[in-house]
Amino acid sequence: MIPLRNLKKRSSLCDPEMSLVCLSDFEVYAKEHLPKTTWDYYAAGADECCTRDDNLMAYKRIRLRPRMLRDVSVTDTRATIQGMEISFPIGIAPTAFHCMAWHDGEMSTARAAEAMNTCYIASTYSTCSVEEISAAAPNGFRWFQLYVYRNRKLSEQLVHRVEANGYKAIVLTVDVPYTGKRRNDIRNNFKLPPHLKVKNFDGIFEDHTEAEVYGVPANSLDPSICWKDIYWLQSLTRLPIIIKGILTKEDAELAVEHGVQGIIVSNHGGRQLDGGPATIDALSEIVDTVQGRIEVYLDGGIRTGSDVLKALALGAKCVFIGRPVVWGLVYKGEEGVKEILQILNDEFRLSMALAGCRNISEINRNLVQFSKL
Repeated sequence: MIPLRNLKKRSSLCDPEMSLVCLSDFEVYAKEHLPKTTWDYYAAGADECCTRDDNLMAYKRIRLRPRMLRDVSVTDTRATIQGMEISFPIGIAPTAFHCMAWHDGEMSTARAAEAMNTCYIASTYSTCSVEEISAAAPNGFRWFQLYVYRNRKLSEQLVHRVEANGYKAIVLTVDVPYTGKRRNDIRNNFKLPPHLKVKNFDGIFEDHTEAEVYGVPANSLDPSICWKDIYWLQSLTRLPIIIKGILTKEDAELAVEHGVQGIIVSNHGGRQLDGGPATIDALSEIVDTVQGRIEVYLDGGIRTGSDVLKALALGAKCVFIGRPVVWGLVYKGEEGVKEILQILNDEFRLSMALAGCRNISEINRNLVQFSKL
């Protein structure tokens, strides 16, 4: 419980000439300091980028309905996901290739999440291995994002490795039977820089002759993955299984029926199917369908503390941020990621208080309305 007047004042990590006060400032900094090909990779959406951009715009169509005279002198942002308490309901989504943004990449990301006491979902496509990530932040709260490969043994081995290294859940990404068409990556002939590898597969693909797509041989992902594979995954591990990539009430119901422990409402940052819904627009029907039987989370488009508040008001238990973490890494590695998380948490706490909410349990759907504009 923290009195609002005692909010931790963030020490400036900025250059003397500049002040990075919101996530958009970090975005500008990252674009200016990354090679164009690298920036284009991180920023990419599929096809015309309509879904990527709508993830952001959809929040602007939602208005808050603040309540007054609620005594918000003390506020509490703590939340619980899968039985673990975190300091605020903002986690780190799985994104690939952090070493393109900062020299020790995912290890810095993991240390930042540990320091801020929140959840970090490490990507299969990390440029540090699952072992390096866990060693960098041994007391951190980590989940692992999993793809299913045609060679199922690769996925099985990853599951066993993350279980042995203290990861607390498997996040199965289900919206990539094939990789979306990201035009700038094609134009740029994007390839992982030669000094970097998808470290979780170090030594496994050394002799392959196929063309590479994002650091692994083309056609490695298994497009035949289906609902019965949830049972296969459950047979491999006792860890909770969370499905990432659900956008409809029909699939939400199937997720519950197949015994998973959570859903991340996600459209892969707009990088897969262009023309699908913004995640915040898809959230309500999924929450209404699930009816509290499993936890529902969201990623995509979170840029301010009021975005977090809106997502929680519509039923998300926690939100996860992707691209902003990369911007923080570009700025100052672990310290930059901590700064991103601190800014979002400060904004979220302020938005809560100004809307009349003292803790997470007071945030509900009465707090929001959809703009008629």
